[in-house]
Amino acid sequence: MAAKNDTEVIIGGKVLHLSGYESEEYLQKVAAYINGKITEYGRVESFRRSPVDTQNLLLQLNIADDYFKAKKQISLLEDEISAKERELYDLKHELIASQIKLDNSEKSVKALRSDLDESNKKLIRLETELKIND
Repeated sequence: MAAKNDTEVIIGGKVLHLSGYESEEYLQKVAAYINGKITEYGRVESFRRSPVDTQNLLLQLNIADDYFKAKKQISLLEDEISAKERELYDLKHELIASQIKLDNSEKSVKALRSDLDESNKKLIRLETELKIND
C-alpha cells in the first residue's frame, strides 16, 4: 500500500493541511484547479455579490459539471477506442484472408506455369517428331 502523504495547500487564500495516498504534486494540482475556479468566478460581478454560501454552491456545481463533462468525454473516447479496436480486428482478419488468397493464387500460378512448361516441352517434342517424319 502506498504511503500516506501530508502537504499544505492554499485554497482561496487559506492554508489547508491535506492528507492522502496521492502524491504531493497531485494534491497541489487539485488545489490549483480549485483556486483557478475561484479566480475564474471571482471575476464575475454577480458571483462576487452573492452570499458566500451561494458562491460555494456555485463553485461546487461548476466543479461537478466539469467532472460529469470529463466523464462523458471519457465514455465517448472509450466508445471510439472500442470501435477502432473492432475495426482493427476486422482489418487484420481481412488482411489474413487476403494473404491466404494471395498464397493460393501464387500456388495456382506456379502450377499453371508448370503445366505450361510441360505443354511447351510436349509441343516441341511433337514438332520435332513431325519434322523427323516429314
